[in-house]
Amino acid sequence: MTHTWLLPEAIEDLLPAEAAQVEHLRRHMLDEFVRHGYQLVAPPMLEFADALLAESGRDLDLRSFKLVDQLSGRTLALRADITPQVSRIDAHLLNRRGVTRLCYCGSVLHTRPSSLLASREPLQIGAELYGHADIEADHEVIRLLARSLQLAELPPSRIDLGHVGIFRALTAGLKLAPGLDQQLFEALQAKDLPTLRELTVDLPATARDGLLTLPTLYGGVEVLTGAAVCLPGLPEISSALADLLRLANELEDLPLSFDLADLRGYHYHSGVVFAAYCDDSPTAVALGGRYDSIGARYGRARSATGFSLDLRALARLSSPQTAPGAILAPWPEDAAWPEAAKLQDEIERLRASGEVVIAALPGHSGSWREAGCDRQLTQRNDKWIIEPLEEN
Repeated sequence: MTHTWLLPEAIEDLLPAEAAQVEHLRRHMLDEFVRHGYQLVAPPMLEFADALLAESGRDLDLRSFKLVDQLSGRTLALRADITPQVSRIDAHLLNRRGVTRLCYCGSVLHTRPSSLLASREPLQIGAELYGHADIEADHEVIRLLARSLQLAELPPSRIDLGHVGIFRALTAGLKLAPGLDQQLFEALQAKDLPTLRELTVDLPATARDGLLTLPTLYGGVEVLTGAAVCLPGLPEISSALADLLRLANELEDLPLSFDLADLRGYHYHSGVVFAAYCDDSPTAVALGGRYDSIGARYGRARSATGFSLDLRALARLSSPQTAPGAILAPWPEDAAWPEAAKLQDEIERLRASGEVVIAALPGHSGSWREAGCDRQLTQRNDKWIIEPLEEN
């Protein structure tokens, strides 16, 4: 027998309390983004696959559902990440000369969950800043990320910073075998030194030694000093370390740490990258970084940096909001005119003041507590008053 109520694996409904918590976080975060000058956009759920996935690396391509468009015959992709879409909006539709700040919130779909407990339908919310190439933009979005987590009452316990430019500098000019850069990336991300030694055995000594050193460079700001000593003195590496040191100095009130082997989104990012962690979460709750090349796909390369997180995952970690109980009101049509009009006016007055008022549809006595009611609207001496709900 087919259980028609079952959902696909790692796809889930949000029940009232969970949905209310997600919506509470969404409203607070988007309002905070808007207060910082980030304008809301809402890209579509699907686009042509060649436009959506071309510059985002193999990982995003594998995570994306694809289908054939019956109108055009072309392959469409259901979005697995909203950031490329926002980059398209900035580069092609808005086409502004100066700094553009955009924010968004919407569902994305993944062919496989990103971790054991992850949903295949994250609710992605994020903020992106376009048009400023210097470190001030990274500074702004990291601080905005920290503020967003504080609004969720989940202040970051750690924000790891890295820089993709260091890896790119170490491998620049090398004729790597097909797929080797991805293998190096995975070994660095896992800090798998034995595998890294195997993969780098045929590389020039400078690149090999630098890559083998990266997994050891994690911790406090002292990591940056150590990296300046033990990594090659290439201009790109010196510039990357200078950017990270400046962020360390300017954001010293945040719990920053540094991990120079953290190359999350290597194909996607181009500079500073970061990952935020909260207590009780073994995985990062938010990811971000600089991605200066994606806009070129849409005809206009723009400096860009931003972050995103999954509101579903964040809601599971945050303390649920205590919803006020609803007021049960008599069904207005049961009262004679003009009492029915007076009752309706009182109901609207209560709703305008912020109360939840539920009209008692006939025939459901004894079931209103499960609908959230804890009080009732009662007429006493020609006045409508609110009393505790009396229900068996």
